[in-house]
Amino acid sequence: MFFAIDMLWLGVVAKAFYRDRLGYLMVDKFNWVAAILFYLVFIGGILLFCVYPALERQSIWRAIVLGALFGMVTYATYDMTNLATIKNWPVSVTIVDIAWGITLCTLVSAWSYFIGRWLANP
Repeated sequence: MFFAIDMLWLGVVAKAFYRDRLGYLMVDKFNWVAAILFYLVFIGGILLFCVYPALERQSIWRAIVLGALFGMVTYATYDMTNLATIKNWPVSVTIVDIAWGITLCTLVSAWSYFIGRWLANP
């Protein structure tokens, strides 16, 4: 879910937004190995820090809140570090990207919670 939604966001919905603001930093050839490793680690983080605690308490609200917080912290870490260290890093990218991280992680945590409940009680 995470990968599919993020690819839709990055490849279709916000493609022009990121290309217009960060095109000067983008590579010509995408590194799929690095991307796949990132997605595996990040999805593992969502499961460990958001979904499993919510399943333990049987609380969709816990999945939603923890997902939103995880998205905010992880995306803010990336974007605020870039804002602090990369010359001409756009503030608009930081704002949009953090909002996207919150949205994406909240949705994925909630959906994963329901899938986990369904798998536990088919």
